[in-house]
Parts: sequence; C-alpha cells; structure tokens
Amino acid sequence: MSERPLLVFDVNETLLDLEALAPEFQRIYGDAGVLREWFAQLILYSQAITLTGNYVPFGELAGAVARMVAEIRGAQIGEGDIERLRQAVASMPAHPEVPSALRRLHDAGFRLFTLTNNPQSTCKKQLDHSGLSQWFERGFSVDDGVSLYKPAPQVYRAVQESLDAAPARLWLIACHTWDILGASAAGWKTALILRTGNAPLAVGGQPDISGSDLNDIADKLCQIHG
Repeated sequence: MSERPLLVFDVNETLLDLEALAPEFQRIYGDAGVLREWFAQLILYSQAITLTGNYVPFGELAGAVARMVAEIRGAQIGEGDIERLRQAVASMPAHPEVPSALRRLHDAGFRLFTLTNNPQSTCKKQLDHSGLSQWFERGFSVDDGVSLYKPAPQVYRAVQESLDAAPARLWLIACHTWDILGASAAGWKTALILRTGNAPLAVGGQPDISGSDLNDIADKLCQIHG
C-alpha cells in the first residue's frame, strides 16, 4: 500500500458552519444576508492586503470590513458589536457530518492538519469549541511568520516545508475555489466541498475530486488510497 497523503483542511466554512453568524448580521444590519457580503469582502480585502505588501491579523481585518460594510449600508456598528462578532466566529459549530468524517479519515490512517487565515489562538478556540481538536495533529496559520493570506503561494510552501513533504503528497480540503486555486498552483492535490454558496470555477486549477460534503470527500479519498 502506498504511503498515505497528508490532509490539510481549511477551517472557516469548510469545517465550521458560517451560517451560525447570521443572527449577528441580522441584529447589526437588519439583514442576515449581509453575512455573505461581509465574508466575500473579507476575502477580497485579505487578498488585496497581501498583494499590496501589507498585513494585519484576520480578526482586525474582519472588524474593519464589518465597519466598512456598515458605512456603505448606513448601519450603526460599535466596538461591542465587533466583539460579539469575534466571539461568534470563535464559537461556530461544525457542520453536522464533519466529526464522523474526520474520525473515519483518522481511523483509516490519514494524518490531518488545518491551514487557516485565522490566528492560531482563534483557530484553537474554534476547534476546541466545536469538538474537532482531537482529530488534528497540527494547525498552521498565515499569522505564523508568513504574514500573507491564502491563496498566496508562500502559504502552501511554508506548510510543505514544515511537514517536509513533497507537494504531490499533500491534499487541501476546502469549500472555497480561491483556496483550491492556490493549492493547485503549489502542486498539491485538492478536494472541493460544494457547500451552499460555493461552486467550481471553469478556469484555473481544477479540484482533483469534489463532493457535496465531507463524508463524500472521505469516501473518495478512502477509495483512492485503499
């Protein structure tokens, strides 16, 4: 049997349910749908910050984007609102199928890791709160020395160097096509989870496998690797 690949998981929305933040956006903006606007803008500006050679921690950027969206929409937002949003991000629950799917992959002999734009302290709170910490050998954050946001190639390169693994031995599991593009460009294998509101892009690096949820991805990984 060939050596098992190393599985690296995105965290926000891939493992944890972003929709759990909707009540905070309903309270602040009067429209729960602003959650998706805010998250899309957060990813856009994380990449803009990276391209312009700057860096601020993801939580600080998330608060700044929330204030920007409030100004655009004529909503009132205070520091207390930002703090409640931070707490909500740190306590998002796992998607229902995620704990059992991670257990299956772990029991099948795969080594599991995380890679997130969040600082390590936030990710630890998220994984502890959601009960997922036990399945991961190690977590990686863009805040740990790289100070560039995904999908910058240096992010994926830092992970493979730290794990002393060839790119082809690494799989990224994510529900965001922009993350898939970054990992594909770095030479990794990729698995795209088609969460609601996410879809493949017909150009750029394509996922090696895709599935409706993490159970589907786990099935395919176990089939591929025996």
